[in-house]
Amino acid sequence: MTPSWARWRASEPFTVGVEEELMLLDPADWSLAQEIDAVLPALPPDLASHLTAETHGAVIELTSDPHATVPAAMGELAGVRARLHDWLGDRGLRAAAAGTHPSTVWQETVVSSGARYQSVYGSMRELARREPTFALHVHIGVDSPEHAIVLHDRLRAHLPLLLALSANSPFWQGRDTGLASSRTPLFQAFPRVGIPRGFHSYADYVEAVDLLMRTGALAEPTCLWWDVRPQPRFGTVEVRVMDVQTRVPETATIVALVQCIARRELVERVAARPVAHSPEVLVENRFLAARDGMDAFLIDPEHESAVPARILLDELVQACEPHAEALGCPDELAAVADLALRTGAQRQIELARGEGLPRVVAGLADTFLSDGPVGESRLGNLLGAV
Repeated sequence: MTPSWARWRASEPFTVGVEEELMLLDPADWSLAQEIDAVLPALPPDLASHLTAETHGAVIELTSDPHATVPAAMGELAGVRARLHDWLGDRGLRAAAAGTHPSTVWQETVVSSGARYQSVYGSMRELARREPTFALHVHIGVDSPEHAIVLHDRLRAHLPLLLALSANSPFWQGRDTGLASSRTPLFQAFPRVGIPRGFHSYADYVEAVDLLMRTGALAEPTCLWWDVRPQPRFGTVEVRVMDVQTRVPETATIVALVQCIARRELVERVAARPVAHSPEVLVENRFLAARDGMDAFLIDPEHESAVPARILLDELVQACEPHAEALGCPDELAAVADLALRTGAQRQIELARGEGLPRVVAGLADTFLSDGPVGESRLGNLLGAV
């Protein structure tokens, strides 16, 4: 008998829902503002329905409704960002989006007071007080649990490339880490993270997770912080490997790519590269993507060679173009090329070199509402002068 938590709530195929983990900032010095416990209870209902707490007190999570198209989802996301910006501004706070805050240290971290997050602290102990990280999560609607497992397993091969494209966290504790996504190894301090194994069937997945729950290791399935996971209560497969993006246009680009990959994998049932069956290659490619971003050379086991991530991405986008037309996001998919040329990590590094690290956080906050084409923003203009 299927346990109650695993009963699949079917959703319309290929709908998208988006979650953004955002940082709360004190504009006096651009430090993290540990204010989530004061912010959430005071939010007006229209905002509160789209905003939730996260483990750390300086993080607020923005959630969209499910939408049939990426443009519709991004319209809602932009609207909630704008309302949050105005509401926080009236209270002397700001919001921004990047995979890490460039200069915070773990001693400043406060764990949210909610029962779930105190439970996480009880389980993780001081690991829960590491520097907060900020991710982008994309939910893809799936009509059946077996289709969800097929998609889950096939998406695993694409996770390193999605991480490389989304890399937006080069700084940690005030230093340039040399990594495009320092969020990735920081979050790795938690257990039950990374790329999960493939599953033979939905029953195989359910039994694996339910064993952990029956033995008390997990309070609930969402304590599996994998890079991709089925979400039975929403009827989605959730892709969680990406750094959050500074602006909505970059978010739209990545969400469109995820949606198109999902449709291609389920509609065409494209034969996955051997990497989908090699955990060693998956783990190594994930590290290379976090370290080098779009400059990475990723392992292609089929040809036993290291291939530039940009070539792999070009091939993937070309294969996804018919699906972008069907899904109504051809412009968003086409913008992948521009984002790949200048990821969020690259823009942060260029600004830090030109104006210093303190200006990076201010630049992130100032571009929180920018909605121009990918690569065009106040931050981008500043960088153009460097």
